[in-house]
Amino acid sequence: MFTHLNTRLMLRAIQLAKRGRFTTAPNPNVGCVIARGEEIVGEGFHYRAGEPHAEVFALKQAGTLAKGATAYVTLEPCSHYGRTPPCAEALIKSGISKVICAMVDPNPMVAGRGVEMLQKAGIDVQVGLLEEEARALNLGFIKSMTKKMPFVELKLASSLDGKTALANGESKWITGSCARADVQRHRAQAGAILSTSATVIADDPSLNVRWSELGEQVQAQYAQEDVRQPIRVIIDSQNRLTPAYQLFHLPGKTILARTEKGDEDWPESVSQWVVPTRQNSQQIDLTELMRQLAEAGINHIWVEAGAGLAGGLLDAQLVDSLILYQAPKLMGADSRSLMNLPTLTAMDQVIDLNITDVRMVDCDLKITAAIKRS
Repeated sequence: MFTHLNTRLMLRAIQLAKRGRFTTAPNPNVGCVIARGEEIVGEGFHYRAGEPHAEVFALKQAGTLAKGATAYVTLEPCSHYGRTPPCAEALIKSGISKVICAMVDPNPMVAGRGVEMLQKAGIDVQVGLLEEEARALNLGFIKSMTKKMPFVELKLASSLDGKTALANGESKWITGSCARADVQRHRAQAGAILSTSATVIADDPSLNVRWSELGEQVQAQYAQEDVRQPIRVIIDSQNRLTPAYQLFHLPGKTILARTEKGDEDWPESVSQWVVPTRQNSQQIDLTELMRQLAEAGINHIWVEAGAGLAGGLLDAQLVDSLILYQAPKLMGADSRSLMNLPTLTAMDQVIDLNITDVRMVDCDLKITAAIKRS
């Protein structure tokens, strides 16, 4: 159904969509190419929520050349009035004769309505070109729309023998500077960074995006003020934290997930959320916390924490993707392990992974794996 030319032009649209990955949240990353045969006459991508969508930028660049042309869009054009007018309507008014979409929008407010609007206007619409690649652009948005839960990435760093710290707690630094810079780029793409009070007390971390570590390629594409700071979400079920820690005074918002609010004098950027505990436990219900974060419009969470939270999230089946950086070091049997999981007694209880990417980051090994669901 699709030609090599169609594929080449959709790949360009996907490439464009990726340019919004540090700025668009909670909106999806979308790219659009308008072409007359092989000639690209307009292209664009969605940069930030509340600003014009990809199709609008592409149509503006194409001008009158859009009439009779084909639009390649990584996500079905929207059909409803939100903070911006419907893109399907703009495509119709431009005189576009054909629209090729990589995938249908999972948003229930769209979900096929954009395609229907275009077809009723006499526009030839085809859907499904490079759908897998298009879905990979917006894993958080898709999960939020379909499951009402955020997409959760668990970041881990260890020695080659799976240890995260020496027995005395010393851990800086296991991985090298390039791996730590790679983490900065992951942080910048997330809507929130999730950690615990134990990590804050132990390390007094910033848990922010540091512009100086994002690399020249990112810095060349974005102004520093445009790269958003993810919301810091700190689980503090025993109200152990005080305003003295540095992360509460850095740019960006912080959410304290607690079982009850404290009476500390917090900066305006800090809010306290009351989250129920698990049954017969004093620990916060992680599933309920995720639901609350999704309801607040946070659809992509990057987790940086110790073995307790890592194991808890995995045990609750809340992790979608695991990213492990392994350093070429051996730290010994007495050192601390990656995660605390319940004791398993049979092989059918183990957590199966689907390794999707393996690469070197300078001297460190980076493994990306999806959690297999039964």
